[in-house]
Amino acid sequence: MLVSDFDFDLPQELIAQRPLVDRASAKMLILERDGEKTLSSNFHHFAEYLQAGDCLVLNDTRVIPARLWGYRPETRGRVQVFMLESRGGKKWQVFLKPGRRLRIGARVILEGAESGLTVLEKEPDGACIVEFDDPNVLDILEKFGKTPLPPYINREAEESDKEDYQTVYAENPGSVACPTAGLHMTPEIMAELVAKGVKIARLTLHVGAGTFKPVESTTIEGHVMHEERYTLSPEAAEIINSTHRNGGKVFCLGTTSVRTVETCADGDTGFVKAGSGRTSIFLYPPKKPKVTDGLLTNFHLPQSTLLMLVCCFAPHDRVMAAYRQAIAEQYRFFSYGDCMLLLPPGRKI
Repeated sequence: MLVSDFDFDLPQELIAQRPLVDRASAKMLILERDGEKTLSSNFHHFAEYLQAGDCLVLNDTRVIPARLWGYRPETRGRVQVFMLESRGGKKWQVFLKPGRRLRIGARVILEGAESGLTVLEKEPDGACIVEFDDPNVLDILEKFGKTPLPPYINREAEESDKEDYQTVYAENPGSVACPTAGLHMTPEIMAELVAKGVKIARLTLHVGAGTFKPVESTTIEGHVMHEERYTLSPEAAEIINSTHRNGGKVFCLGTTSVRTVETCADGDTGFVKAGSGRTSIFLYPPKKPKVTDGLLTNFHLPQSTLLMLVCCFAPHDRVMAAYRQAIAEQYRFFSYGDCMLLLPPGRKI
């Protein structure tokens, strides 16, 4: 397929710039995967569409305050440090801006801190490997870092974004972008699901900056997917596998959960194997999910790999029609926006 098949016109005013005060009041457009119906609802009704014996898969990654600022001691020139990924201990992969002038061995002193970092390596894609003076890098980020809001949010990050741009079940620090479908979840709806007999499976996929990388090829097949780190524990794998063994449905909360369980798929059986590693899985039509039955996801950018993933769950023309419906009904798009629920095959509105 052509990448242009996933294009659509989105009015700028529908790109959400701030979260709703009540997370669960987000609009929710519901689609039957193997039917024709759609229904406009809101996330307060999410639990109604899961049944006892189903499971809900969550990505418990926590967004780190990944933007730091520093200066070059010899020139006092300001430097932005964008954290990408831990490389163990005090070493991190980062983007430095401006980075071309910073050679191997260059020093950057962090604003507000009494320490800095040293450039160790420069990678072909423009990233750098740096070593911090202080081993407590996450503490430095919490004190001096800013939330890395997506490029389509046209404002500076505020202190409130540190919690607003975080799921209520976030636990393991490491992402530079939020698994945003989870932003709608509240402790009350989690409790409602558990009381109903829905099992919760937690996995971790650390979302990287590559999630915002545009598709530059004209065909889907020409795109090279970025890598992200994941962990699926034996406990989570057993919840997923027992759900399928017992006839329940596996719902994923967000595309990152889908990418993880589909990476861990054990053949075409619908079962998964526990493990950890790096995934570059790229899901697009006519591929179909092997493990995931239902999906709750936000509305994604035109021509994005995330929209292509959603089109693995329902026919391309139905998904694109649903996007047109969402635009007509003034749904809010992207990270702080509204959501779409794709029901498992056989489940009806």
